[in-house]
Amino acid sequence: MRYITTIDATRPALRGIADHSWHTRGACHGMDSKLADKLFFPRPRDHKSIAQAKTLCGGCPVKKDCFNHALDNSTKEGIWGGLTEAERQAWQAKISERLDYARVRAAFIGRDVHLSTAERKAVTRHAHVRGWSPERLAYTLQLDLDYARDLMREAAHAVEDRDRYWDLYGSADDQPQHEDADESPQGTADETAGDEQPAGEKPTAPVSAPVPGHIHTHALIAALGKAA
Repeated sequence: MRYITTIDATRPALRGIADHSWHTRGACHGMDSKLADKLFFPRPRDHKSIAQAKTLCGGCPVKKDCFNHALDNSTKEGIWGGLTEAERQAWQAKISERLDYARVRAAFIGRDVHLSTAERKAVTRHAHVRGWSPERLAYTLQLDLDYARDLMREAAHAVEDRDRYWDLYGSADDQPQHEDADESPQGTADETAGDEQPAGEKPTAPVSAPVPGHIHTHALIAALGKAA
């Protein structure tokens, strides 16, 4: 386990996987074991105990640490972070899609945190932009060196694609105006249905944002058609 340093001891930084020191700051710390089992591991229809546990968790200073601990360790039984097993299922089902930049930053400074697939991709792309070597990425994420090289290669392609298609995002003012309906671009009903604007409302400009993969826009499709 890596050591954790923090300036404010009352607000510790994101903890590593093996760090359980947050237990002592929990609202349930020191509770009688029988009472704790009744509240936090209740029977399916013991709604009174569940309500009492949720009330206690509501004011707990380490509620988020408790919740993350249950997700990171795939803990199914009991109430953790104020949520029951059934309430955590939706979070657990999408754990690989979680993108918490607090975890991304923690990985960069050497914390041993549980990263989702999306968070690992974010770390890899930032590492590529910062000029990290595959060896450094493998050490940081505790990966096989060959796998780290593959991740860096994928990150390089993703960044190149983002930069290559960035200028395809333009404002509405940059698009050519068609005065006659006959001069409008031709397309299927499915392609043009999403471009219609409600009566009386001005069309909004598309928002520029980095994208990880290929963008299928009308401009790109037309350019590919000319190249063919």
